[in-house]
Order: sequence, then structure tokens, then C-alpha cells
Amino acid sequence: MSPKPCSGTSATVDDQSDIFDRHRRRLRRDRAAPHFAAYDFVRAQMLDGIAERLASVKRHFDDVLEIGCFDGGFTPAHARRIVRIDAGHRFAAAAGGVQADEDHLPIADASVDLVISAGVFDTVNDVPGALTLARRALRPDGLFLGAFLGGDSLSTLRGVLLEAEAARPAARTHPRIDVRSAGDLLVRAGFALPVADTETLTVRYRDLFGLLRDLRGMAATSLLPDPTALSRDTLARAAALFAERADADGRTAERFEIIALTGWAPAPSQPKPARRGSATASLAAALKPR
Repeated sequence: MSPKPCSGTSATVDDQSDIFDRHRRRLRRDRAAPHFAAYDFVRAQMLDGIAERLASVKRHFDDVLEIGCFDGGFTPAHARRIVRIDAGHRFAAAAGGVQADEDHLPIADASVDLVISAGVFDTVNDVPGALTLARRALRPDGLFLGAFLGGDSLSTLRGVLLEAEAARPAARTHPRIDVRSAGDLLVRAGFALPVADTETLTVRYRDLFGLLRDLRGMAATSLLPDPTALSRDTLARAAALFAERADADGRTAERFEIIALTGWAPAPSQPKPARRGSATASLAAALKPR
């Protein structure tokens, strides 16, 4: 049975309390689509990690859902059918997929064996809802593999913008999820055997404008509603502060923290945690000095 789109599956979302501007997010993704291949290095790192984790699983997944497909350049080995979904119209069209927000997935419950997602969950308004929909799309013992930018990302950019606007600071970078919270979200969404871990990708830039160009190219600029315009003077101060942080080679390091998620749709065959109170040895006795 192949993956089945459906018409009304959605998480509970209150658009009035959205953290991110959904319309601006779609436009930014459409703007990035034509030249994304030149700026896909962070997503490529995420996909390498997903491919590595997938290769360690000794089974094949026939029906696959990709949430946030970008240019559709990733296809898991042995996949026979794949449904690709992206919030941006251009990405979805180029990949032969469906345009939809991650927290309003148009996919039937229990219709796929594998869900993958790289580079989008940090800008989803209802992350718990989106993860719950991803878990519901999986058949029992189906696998979810995800990756996104975590809370320690872009620390240099945040620092120089905050210092440049010290008198009247404005929100320039959006809040992100840390690795501990990511693991909690997997549990909350109902995944079994949840794992969240992290790695850091460091990129060195000659100037601030190179970093900003990369962020625009990968559709990773701030999506906060009603942004305050960045003045030329503030941008110049930020650029100077960025340059002051350069190393001996004249380059400034920026950090991209990648959080990787693994979770399974519950199934009776999976290992279960031991029942509380079933231990046969005392922890206090085990810790006694000998």
C-alpha cells in the first residue's frame, strides 16, 4: 500500500499565536528555491547524518514521507514510493510534491514506513503537533529520522546584532529548540525509543555579509512577525563587530548546531522499559564501597 494524501489531517494550531509568519516563510522558501543548490551545505550535513543512521537499520522501508523536501535531492536507498511535502510552492513543485505546512500534514494515518525531515522543524509553529502528525503517519514500528538547527546556532550573529543595538535591542533571530527539549518533544509526540543528539558545524566567514547571504540562500533568515527594519548604521556596526571577532586568517567563525532526532512508531514487538520496582538488586548495595 502506497502513501495516501488526505484532506483534513491537521494538528491543533492557533494562527493568532504563531511564532513564525507563515506567509513570509513560504515567500522566503520560494526566493531560495532557484539557487538553493549553492547554499545547501547545512542541509547536506543533516542528510548525511540521516543516511548514516538509516544505513545502520537492517531493514528496508518501502513507503517514505519527506517533510520539508527542499529540492527533493534525497532518496533513501530501497525506497519504492516517496511523498514529498514542502511549505514552499517552488520547492514542492520542483520535487513533484505537495505544498503544505508541517503542522497541517495532508497525509493519512499509518500510510508510510519511514518519515524523514531535514532543516525545517526549527521554523515550524506547532512543533509538538507536527511531530505528532509525523508519528501518526507511520505504520507500527515505522521510523522517524529528523534534523534541524538547534538553540546554539548562530551565536556570533546573535552577539554582534545585540551589541550593535545595545541601546534599543530588537528581536533579530528567532528562538530555537535545545537538544534536551527536542528529546522531550519526541516523547510528547508518542514516539517509542526516542533519541536526540547534537553535532556542531563551524563555518568561517570573511565578513558578515557572506553569512547573511548564506542564510538567505538556505531560507534560514528570521521569520518573526513584524520585524523592525535594520538600519544601515546598525548593519555597519554589526559588520565591524563581526570583523573584530576574526581569527589570524581574517575569518570569523559561526556555529550551526545540528540536532538529530530518532523515534519509532510504537509496536508490540519493540523492547519495553522494565516495570518500575521490578529490579532484583538494590542500587544502594551496588554503590557500597568494597
